[in-house]
Amino acid sequence: MPMLGLFGIFGRSKDLQRLDAALRAQGLHPRLMPEAAKLTIFKLLREDSGQSSPDVEVYEQAAGLLVYCRLGARAYMEENGVPALDAVEARLEKALEEGKSLDARLVLLLLHGNLVQPSVIERFDLSIG
Repeated sequence: MPMLGLFGIFGRSKDLQRLDAALRAQGLHPRLMPEAAKLTIFKLLREDSGQSSPDVEVYEQAAGLLVYCRLGARAYMEENGVPALDAVEARLEKALEEGKSLDARLVLLLLHGNLVQPSVIERFDLSIG
């Protein structure tokens, strides 16, 4: 159960460790993503994958978009390179067109949490509503 790890009773859950590792691998220190957001991200990933404990690849895929939104284009590019930047921006554009995809829900979560870099909000004209 991921919640038990939250209270430190049995240590940090494997799922939250996977999410932290994926965020770190993309260039974001895990402490820059609030725990409440991580728990909700985990829930969204679990629902979308249909698995009680999503595969590492699921976390890695989500981390790209999460880190881009959190850091902005310039910092993301410095950490991950131009091809990764182009790919994540294409994902964000697609998410905005589709509206109900996992990527769209992740971006909406970050918007609600005031966790999106202002430059990303401006570039993609993001809003809650």
